[in-house]
Amino acid sequence: GKTTLGRLILRIVEPTSGRVVFRPGGGHELDVLAQSKRGLIDYRRQVRLVFQDPYASLNPRMTVKQIVGDPLYVAGRAGGRELNERVTRLLTLVGLDPAAMERYPHAFSGGQRQRIGIARALALEPKVIIADEATSALDVSIRAQILDLLLDLQQRLDLSYIFISHDISVVRYFCHRVGVMHRGRIVELGSAEQICTDPQEPYTRSLIS
Repeated sequence: GKTTLGRLILRIVEPTSGRVVFRPGGGHELDVLAQSKRGLIDYRRQVRLVFQDPYASLNPRMTVKQIVGDPLYVAGRAGGRELNERVTRLLTLVGLDPAAMERYPHAFSGGQRQRIGIARALALEPKVIIADEATSALDVSIRAQILDLLLDLQQRLDLSYIFISHDISVVRYFCHRVGVMHRGRIVELGSAEQICTDPQEPYTRSLIS
C-alpha cells in the first residue's frame, strides 16, 4: 500500500474515500480531491515524484537536457538560452557535470541516473517530493550518497519529503516521522526514534526485529 498511498497523494489513483489535504503555506489549505484538471496541474508542480528505478524512469531517446528541462518547457517557465541555464543550475545542484547535458541516459551509472531524476523533480521548485523507494535499486555505497544529497537539498531548498521505503536502516537515517503500514493501513505513527527503538504495535516490533 505504500506506493498506492503516494499515487493517491498525487491523485494519479482516484481514492474511493478519505481526504488528501495540502498546506502550501500562509495558512492556506488545498483539498486535492476537489481540484479541477487545471488545479491538479498547479498542485503537481508543487508536489513531485522521484521514481524507484533510475533505469526505467528516464526516456532513453531524450538527452539529459531534454529530460531535466521538460517540466520547465511544458510549464512555459523557460525556453532557449534560459532553459539551458536552468538545466545547468539543476545539474550542478545534484552534483552532475552540466557539460554532459547533451548525453543520453545510457551513458550514466545508476546513481547518476537517479541524480538526473532528482534534478527533473526539482525543476519546478516544488515544496514536497515523494520519493518512492528512491534508493532501493542502488548499491549500498551509492545509496548513502543519494540519501545525503536529498538531505542536503532539504536544507538548502526547504523541501519536505514523503519517503517510501521498506528498509528500516534507511528510514531511521533519513526520516523525522514514520508511519508503519500493514495490509494497506497505517498501524503506528511517531518519531523515527520512537518507532525504531520503542515500537508499540506487534507488527512494528516484528518489522524492526
